Amino acid sequence: MDADLDLLLTAVYVTADDLLPEKPGNAKRSVTDAEVVTLCVAQAIMGIPSDRRFLAVASKRLSHLFPKLPGQAGYYKRRRRLADTLEWLMEVFASQSPGFEDDLLLVDSTPVECARSRETVKRSALGDAADYGYCASHSRFFWGFRLHAIFAPDGTPRALCLASPKQDEREVAIKLLSRCRRHGGETVIGDKGYAGREFASRVSELDATIIRPKRKDEPGRGPHLAPIRQRIESIFWTCKDLLTLERHGARTLPGIRERTLQRFLCLAAAVSLNHQLGRPTRALVNYCA
Repeated sequence: MDADLDLLLTAVYVTADDLLPEKPGNAKRSVTDAEVVTLCVAQAIMGIPSDRRFLAVASKRLSHLFPKLPGQAGYYKRRRRLADTLEWLMEVFASQSPGFEDDLLLVDSTPVECARSRETVKRSALGDAADYGYCASHSRFFWGFRLHAIFAPDGTPRALCLASPKQDEREVAIKLLSRCRRHGGETVIGDKGYAGREFASRVSELDATIIRPKRKDEPGRGPHLAPIRQRIESIFWTCKDLLTLERHGARTLPGIRERTLQRFLCLAAAVSLNHQLGRPTRALVNYCA
């Protein structure tokens, strides 16, 4: 059996249709919540941030799966109402992967840019939450948020959140680790930004151990973590490039939340399906038709 877009969308729809409660009949609403959730995954994996363009393409490429499609306004409103459902389903799909029980965790953060020009920043509805930050890996400043996340090595998302780039990534990591469903005794691998005795002590209090590369001002030689660290960089690249998180197009705080969850639901569903097919390392891009 070959994994493709149709198979992934079918798996998402069947799971969502089985788990989501049935809504009362509505003569004006012919598209179910499960279908809207599936459309969210389709939009993410097809790499089309624009709702209008996505629905136009879906009417041609996905007509065999969706006989009826919502209008642009209806799709936008229902996706917003289903934001909490997207987050819940992301955890459902994550729980179906072996990575959900993995005792090795990867933690990191990446910029999510929301504007570049000063005029756009001043007009943006995100002005109360977004801020300026610096991305050391790209040696540039940006305006927006930082996406903090904990993953299993196979790409299973375990916890994530958007935060101001001014916020200490160690503080956010503690919050993520606290709410991440764990059994205890996990090893958490981070970069040099997660240094500090106080941070290591707080991680230890949560029954976990932080491992990171040695900083230049520290004696001795640290562990060689480049191969395992490359995994989380690859996960972020998949979400930002293939799933177009880098071009999310959100203009409001609820909008950027739902568009971020939309992409990570797609990632969790793809990882889960890969494991079921016995291909845990299969690239996400292979699902694109």
